[in-house]
Amino acid sequence: MRYVLSNLGQGLRRNTSMHLAVVLTLFVSLSLVGFGALLNKQTDHINDQLGSELEITAYLCRKNDNNPDCLGEVTDAQKKAIVKVVEASPEVAGYRFESQETAFEKTKELYGPEEADRFEGPNAILRPEDLPESIWITLKDPREFEGITSAVVGLDGVARLVDQRETVGQITGIVDWLQRAALIVAGVLGLAALLLVANTIRLAAFARRKEIGIMRLVGASTLYIALPFLLEALVTAVIGVALAAGSLVAFQHFVVVERYSGFTVFPLVDWADLAYAVSVVGIAGPVITLVPTLLLTRKYVKV
Repeated sequence: MRYVLSNLGQGLRRNTSMHLAVVLTLFVSLSLVGFGALLNKQTDHINDQLGSELEITAYLCRKNDNNPDCLGEVTDAQKKAIVKVVEASPEVAGYRFESQETAFEKTKELYGPEEADRFEGPNAILRPEDLPESIWITLKDPREFEGITSAVVGLDGVARLVDQRETVGQITGIVDWLQRAALIVAGVLGLAALLLVANTIRLAAFARRKEIGIMRLVGASTLYIALPFLLEALVTAVIGVALAAGSLVAFQHFVVVERYSGFTVFPLVDWADLAYAVSVVGIAGPVITLVPTLLLTRKYVKV
């Protein structure tokens, strides 16, 4: 163990500049990977809130609905008739009901816990009965929608039909583009990190060639000789992951929470999503450094 720790310290000191380059490259690439994971979660939130690009929404009539097409609150018989039409359409892949209570909870979640008191008590700005029930219809093909829309529009109990695909498609398209760009740049930087790690191992092995030769002569195993290299890779990975996680936490706190906490169009990524992104970074960091180290060490430690 003393030999391993001694060589670990020497390796870190001898190749300080190379290790710094690896750490900085890992920091940037892992930050982008984490940012891509957050964007992926953001896309899920947008789809959950507004519906996927394959969905259209039929809002049903409420009590005292001011829509001229509504003669009163939708009845159970009207709901069954609407469902029958939806189920009979060959364009429909599936559907789901959203109750007034569910719509109310989604709205409260959108405003956040700090605004929860606005939805409670006798002076609440919104109650469940103020929101309509709805049927979220999923299409088999987003290009095939004319049949179902024409069949549902005008049915008794249907207030309006909203096609979310265009709006959601534009928003998720931008988010998806940012996600792909972040992952592409992260991939390029990850490849650069791999090459830096390989070069660092080569330089470290060259600097220790005499020690490695002696260890070979006394019968030391390959794993024992390679252990300092693996620990060096692990140290750089831990530092790179810590810096990347710190940047993601800073982004979540200063940008999402501090700057856009009042954003109410759709939910933004939360701390649970950040934990997911950090876990992705925590797995990717060691993989980027340890895998090439394991593969190349066997070659360079042979003397």
